[in-house]
Amino acid sequence: MSNKVTNYLQDTYNELVYKVSWPSWADLQSSSIVVMIASLIIALVVFAMDISFQNLFQFLYKIF
Repeated sequence: MSNKVTNYLQDTYNELVYKVSWPSWADLQSSSIVVMIASLIIALVVFAMDISFQNLFQFLYKIF
């Protein structure tokens, strides 16, 4: 059992070190900026929808 665990850990380490292509720092920064901007846009859209539905339902409740 211990031999299997050791082999698994060695294979995992070798794959992470030699086979995985890690992004450069510049790529990581640009991807993070894209994610932050997209998150902000989605948050603003959800906020606008929330305000719109709130006003719509307040209007409908006043009518009925």
